[in-house]
Amino acid sequence: MRETVKLSHTSALILQSIGASHPYGFDVMEVTGLPSGTVYPALRRLERDQLIISRWEELSASRQRPARRYYKLTSAGTVALREVQQRYPLLRHLAVPPRPPRRKGVPA
Repeated sequence: MRETVKLSHTSALILQSIGASHPYGFDVMEVTGLPSGTVYPALRRLERDQLIISRWEELSASRQRPARRYYKLTSAGTVALREVQQRYPLLRHLAVPPRPPRRKGVPA
């Protein structure tokens, strides 16, 4: 029988963010309001626990910013997210998927 993963509220919120298409660290910080000193250590723990996996973005030489590290839920992470959403039903309303950008002149 599989043991239920125990997640902190912070880890649950970060999993929710990644599951809602906020795939890199700064995006997670922006949507959750959590500081980098909280998000990045939590991302490392979630990866260590095999709930997420990461890959570095491949940048062309013309890009003027550092490469991003993209995160994705593993199958175990997806199961853990479902379990934590059942435990904390309001979590589903936090860190929702990003809206597509609005076009100029088109009302919201």
